[in-house]
Amino acid sequence: MAVSLVLLLGGLILLTAGADRFVVSASRLSAALGLSPILIGALVIGLGTSAPEMLVSGLAAARGEIDLAMGNVVGSNVANMTLVLGATALITPIVSRLHTIRREGALMFLSLVAFTLLLWNLELDRLEASGLLVGMAVAAGLLILWARSDAKAGRTSAKPLDAVRWKGEVQKEVFIGLTTLAITLIGADLLVRGASGLAEDLGISSAFVGLVIVSVGTSLPELATGVAAARRGQTDLVLGNVLGSNLFNTLAVAGIAGLAGPGVADPTFHSALLFMIGAGVVAAGFGLRSPIKKWEGVVLLLVFAGFVVVAV
Repeated sequence: MAVSLVLLLGGLILLTAGADRFVVSASRLSAALGLSPILIGALVIGLGTSAPEMLVSGLAAARGEIDLAMGNVVGSNVANMTLVLGATALITPIVSRLHTIRREGALMFLSLVAFTLLLWNLELDRLEASGLLVGMAVAAGLLILWARSDAKAGRTSAKPLDAVRWKGEVQKEVFIGLTTLAITLIGADLLVRGASGLAEDLGISSAFVGLVIVSVGTSLPELATGVAAARRGQTDLVLGNVLGSNLFNTLAVAGIAGLAGPGVADPTFHSALLFMIGAGVVAAGFGLRSPIKKWEGVVLLLVFAGFVVVAV
């Protein structure tokens, strides 16, 4: 068990550190290109912070650990909507533009429902996985289209996170970004090996490990980014990060995992999927009442605690 714990913790450290610096490079490069904050949050940072989930779930599915792979997707989505939003709301009220919640929020919720329906029979075949990836391509196109529309309408006045003025440092950030992505990949592999070994050593299900332990670990980049954005008062990035990350988790991560290693999931996923939809309804309800206040943040954190209990 000691070896499994070392692999788990070592992988988690490499995964978190690598993904965190990868997100910084991605946001800086995007800011240099003049992209809007909501697009940076939903598309660039959303993709960057979902890199751990993508690598972990893909590797787990390829190794035949479908419960670990799908548990990571479901658990990360719940953690983003409850733990990440709840923690950032305790720092500062999360102010959201109503049109953003209606568009990006509706798109995310639709992806959650589609994923739930596909996985309800506890099996995700390659055809269904391909459909999820096509949905991701469509969603990315819509995010870009909406961001351009917002820019023309003058709705993107907030400054991007860690925006910098560039004078020949683009190559440096590209190199750092690729290096940290490689570190993230190594960390993901160690994390999967450690989590699988820990589940076997302790006699607990891979579904629980994926739903709670691994998912929280891979959600740390979203949490770190959300807290950093909240401290700067850039709540567009907080919401964009959560919405984008969940989109990538549900469509891209699950799709890649389904292609890498389709299989039959544990029946406990039924309750976890329903909880994920419920968490989405609660988070959306608070978001539509903008701003998300501190007491609502506490409620979201309690919802996450309830999810852990249900997963057990």
